[in-house]
Amino acid sequence: MGGAGRRVKVLLDTHALLWWLLGNPRLSSVAATVLGDTGTTIVVSAVSGHEISTKYRLGKLPVPARLAEHLDQIVVENGWQPLALSLAHAQLAGRLPGAHKDPFDRMLAAQALIEEMPLVTNDAALAGFGVKVIW
Repeated sequence: MGGAGRRVKVLLDTHALLWWLLGNPRLSSVAATVLGDTGTTIVVSAVSGHEISTKYRLGKLPVPARLAEHLDQIVVENGWQPLALSLAHAQLAGRLPGAHKDPFDRMLAAQALIEEMPLVTNDAALAGFGVKVIW
């Protein structure tokens, strides 16, 4: 998608972020190619920081402590762009139609829509919100 002078900006779903950082083979080859392309700008949402820290604290996410405690530093070290959660993002997440109940996914979908970025995710249900999905 990127390369050859073409800049692509993508938002990472939390699992895609973790799988990329941890080298998990469940990351699709398409996603890995996009994320590994120097023409890709990788954006990491504050929503992912909240989700990782919460699930780590609850013992539901066995990742290195550094991921849960210093994701902000990891984002900077990798040259990625952080994305704050705005009131507009939160409001759209609450208004999105459909039965998808995961509040983290709804917020990431809203951010992808408002910021006009594809979302790197294996959750096909998010495309139902009108989000462009890369997987």
